[in-house]
Amino acid sequence: MQVQVDIEFNQLLKIVRTLPLAKLKQLKAEIEKESKVDKSNMLEELLLNGPTATPKQIDIIYNNRKAINQWRTK
Repeated sequence: MQVQVDIEFNQLLKIVRTLPLAKLKQLKAEIEKESKVDKSNMLEELLLNGPTATPKQIDIIYNNRKAINQWRTK
């Protein structure tokens, strides 16, 4: 069974302000833990779904590096 309650932000803020210090610290720790998990998941998702180089682009990069290295040694 699940119950959903609609609470306005100001009401929620009043409730949080009335929490004892120990419960307030516990709430803060939970919120920070959730935000860290979200950030790491977002970074992982960005890296996994980001653009990748095609074999042709990798070959161009390799040839450019080779040419630059030859130029630098002359």
